[in-house]
Amino acid sequence: MAEVLGVGLTHYPLLAGADTHMANLLKSTLKDPDIPVELKDPSSWLLLAQEEWGTDGGVAAAAAHRSRLLEDLQKCREAIDEFEPDVVMVWGDDQYENFREEVIPSFCVLAYTDTVVEPFGVLDMLKVPNVWGLPSDTSFVMTGAPDFAKAAVTDVLNSGVDVAYSYQPREGIHFPHAFGNTQLFLDYDNVGAEFPYPIVPMAVNCYGEHVIARKGGIARFADIAAGEQLDPPGPTPLRCFEFGRAVGRFAKRSDKRVALVASSSWSHAFLHDKGWHLRPDTDSDQALYEAMVAGDYETWNARTSRQVIDAGQHEMLNWYCLLGAMSELGMTLSWSDLVVTEIFNSNKAFAVFE
Repeated sequence: MAEVLGVGLTHYPLLAGADTHMANLLKSTLKDPDIPVELKDPSSWLLLAQEEWGTDGGVAAAAAHRSRLLEDLQKCREAIDEFEPDVVMVWGDDQYENFREEVIPSFCVLAYTDTVVEPFGVLDMLKVPNVWGLPSDTSFVMTGAPDFAKAAVTDVLNSGVDVAYSYQPREGIHFPHAFGNTQLFLDYDNVGAEFPYPIVPMAVNCYGEHVIARKGGIARFADIAAGEQLDPPGPTPLRCFEFGRAVGRFAKRSDKRVALVASSSWSHAFLHDKGWHLRPDTDSDQALYEAMVAGDYETWNARTSRQVIDAGQHEMLNWYCLLGAMSELGMTLSWSDLVVTEIFNSNKAFAVFE
């Protein structure tokens, strides 16, 4: 008989980087000449930001942030190991990696065979050394479950939710880090090399109007002011919730033990235009976190795409998928944590549903 576990975690790229570089995104933002000078002055920041920034540009705080994240990731891994899944299905965003100008699907299940993943691709682009001190071309194998993935697509399509599928990853780029980092962080001590469970990645177009316009990354305010050529929107939060419900029904009808995982941080500073890319939208994150703890999915589904984008919560669409599945299956939150930060780009949430 099928059994399901729900897990939420982060794939924060700079967790794989050295402490000396964990605040690099903020340091880069502070060089943007179009951000008001007074807002870039640490003395004007919130107390938490000042404490994290300290006298060393966040190096000491990075060690504490890493410790907290690894503790929460370990709890997620322990829950997965105790559950002993046959397969792990992961909702993650694609930041101009697998999908580019040729096609941007709202949802795409990656029905891949075993795939070689080089997890330090994003760090190389950011010129950040990895925390393990390993060569930049270090790799591990992500075990696939293509037949199960194809069955999931068939079931979801027949339920009335449109979802694309892919049999081969794009060549010449690093594998989408939302999925690569999920395996890397759940197997942190082994640098991802000994994760024993097959993974079915499920890509969500979280970046929507910014996926090609900003190439899944950071925009300077001069470019924004000049007029961005925005892309069509991604799926709405409610549609992601419905996609999650459909996947949840499939998982429950299967004959497997299935772990359903949402992989993303919550609001991102570099996406939070109203906050001048200096800090995440913590108020919005905390409101949704409190609603999740209370099992209040109506509050989540009342959010519009515009509200999600304005808060820099693009990647939280992955969590909408997870909560849709948890709602459909009547699963209960057994543990969670919200790690709030001002200078390390994004707040990170963790959760286990049983």
